[in-house]
Amino acid sequence: MSVEDVIKHTGEPRTVDSLTADLRSLGLREGMTVLVHSSMSSLGWLVGGPQAAVLALLRAVGETGTLVMPAFTSDNSEPRDWREPAVPEKWWPMIREQMPAFDQRQSPVARIGHIPEVFRAWPGVCRSSHPAVSFCALGRHADEIVGNHGLEHSLGERSPLARLHELGGQVLLLGVGHDRSTSLHLAEYRAAWPRKRTFEQGAAMMVEGKRAWVPYEDVFLDSSDFEQMGSAFEATGAAKIGRVGNAPAQLMGQVQLVDFATQWIGRHRQ
Repeated sequence: MSVEDVIKHTGEPRTVDSLTADLRSLGLREGMTVLVHSSMSSLGWLVGGPQAAVLALLRAVGETGTLVMPAFTSDNSEPRDWREPAVPEKWWPMIREQMPAFDQRQSPVARIGHIPEVFRAWPGVCRSSHPAVSFCALGRHADEIVGNHGLEHSLGERSPLARLHELGGQVLLLGVGHDRSTSLHLAEYRAAWPRKRTFEQGAAMMVEGKRAWVPYEDVFLDSSDFEQMGSAFEATGAAKIGRVGNAPAQLMGQVQLVDFATQWIGRHRQ
């Protein structure tokens, strides 16, 4: 959506104060640990842009809370599997050879919006070490959540998603659907279904001070039914639904979401 379209569809400018009030009305409280997936343009025209959005989220969880966001670098992956867009096969060797190594401090997020990129560079933010699907966190449980992110099975039991589950955290969707909810991937790792399989992934990393292309094993993930899965979860009444700025928003317990999705996959992916 263009800036002109955002202005056109905003009745009055949104602010840090108004977004904070909306987040609290939705149920976000001080001390909560929350994983946020967001669309900046869906919030309406915001005074201060993505910086204001981060400030509102931090204000809502307070000094005792923990804010978490994905910081994915999805281009740092096996070019054989790229689809949006695909690249010619003759390019694959050069991509593997020349892709810059992942850097926790410098590598920008890719394709997940302006708010996570601003949060990535926020003072004090910690970032996990995975070269393709890292997460950033700030607050009381930040180190616990992003530390020791395993390379293989990257969104499974050694991921920040599993640590969030252990902490009883929340998932907040701001202007995005369940297809953007990474916690549903944790359910994919935990569930069994007939088409489940592993494959070889790869990424550019620093190994003993040198850049290297590192292959690793992962689960082939499938988000094509996440919206259907999310709608079924909503039907249980477990998600709090409202608006933050112009954006439709949902707040839900990650434990309830993941446990529901794990069972749903086992029943429906046949």
